[in-house]
Amino acid sequence: MFKFLKRIKFILKFWKFIPFLKDFFQSEDVELHKKVLGILLIFTYAFFPFDLIPDFLSLIGVVDDVVIAGFVLERMVKLAPDSLKRKHGLT
Repeated sequence: MFKFLKRIKFILKFWKFIPFLKDFFQSEDVELHKKVLGILLIFTYAFFPFDLIPDFLSLIGVVDDVVIAGFVLERMVKLAPDSLKRKHGLT
């Protein structure tokens, strides 16, 4: 349960991730295979047609999307070098 709440908090700070994602993909410190993995994670999430909980079920249907988006962003932060994490306050 704690991990779920941590991911919710993580995704609510999404405004921080727009500049982070830009720097992640433009940085020369991030290896090419990590950038490719990041792109694959984003596209898999964006185009994967399966929902665990259908979105038409009001707030409950959005929960699985929030958890998956949080997981994808969390993985990308873990792939990033420490200098990039410190720059964006994600350490």
